[in-house]
Amino acid sequence: MFIDYHTHHERCGHAEGQLRDYIEQAIQIGLDQLGLSDHMPIIHLPEEKIPSGTAMKLQQLDEYVQEAFDLKKEYRGQIEIKVGIEADYVEGFEEEIENLLSPYPFDYIIGSVHFLGEWDHSDSRQMEGWRKKSIDQIFSEYYRAVQGAAKSGLYDIIGHFDVIKKHGHVPRGDLTPLIDETLKVIKEQDLTLEVNTSGLFKVVKEIFPAPIIIEKAVSLDIPFTLGSDAHKPEHVHVGVEEGRKVLKELGVNEIATFDQRKRIMVQF
Repeated sequence: MFIDYHTHHERCGHAEGQLRDYIEQAIQIGLDQLGLSDHMPIIHLPEEKIPSGTAMKLQQLDEYVQEAFDLKKEYRGQIEIKVGIEADYVEGFEEEIENLLSPYPFDYIIGSVHFLGEWDHSDSRQMEGWRKKSIDQIFSEYYRAVQGAAKSGLYDIIGHFDVIKKHGHVPRGDLTPLIDETLKVIKEQDLTLEVNTSGLFKVVKEIFPAPIIIEKAVSLDIPFTLGSDAHKPEHVHVGVEEGRKVLKELGVNEIATFDQRKRIMVQF
């Protein structure tokens, strides 16, 4: 079973290509399932504070979902398309997120933490935020937010668990207890953990989460899914073989797929 559950497209403003381009690429390389999962519109900031090219506009959400489901029908028999979304978790906006997403029949929702308040820690245009607090404080706030996402009941998958390391920052103190606590929350909430291979091509040069964290998750019997976080059609499934290799070396034989918010474990 070859899957890629994390892809974007031109509506988000920082990716290239149409949804169809990603599907055609997935067919060409022989994937069994492709997940469409573009960024949810930003709803916790006034429009004038939303950096350009961050996510699709609010008015584009309907057309994104409609197009994705139309393509799912069109390509039936060639590849199985899963319609999802990557939805930012921001503490205090749980009700707004649920109200925005609940009308749509998604197959899965990825919960990601890009924002700590108004600051997008993942945005290379906002590096000044790293100078306003200690590295350890930022990392701690991030993992607390991931716990909040897991407890919110909004998501099926926790996306790129340790993406806070993306720019190469390393905490000075030992955050192992906090990471362990966060994994336990994910287990308690029966969520799936994404192995996101885009980190291989970032400053950190390491998958999300790090192999040592994946090993901890395996020991907790947390299920995994796989995603490339592709922002160009040619990046579909790039690096995912590395993620598969790590999982298989740790004895993982099943991968999580989704249909109408239900997790289905399959041999991979």
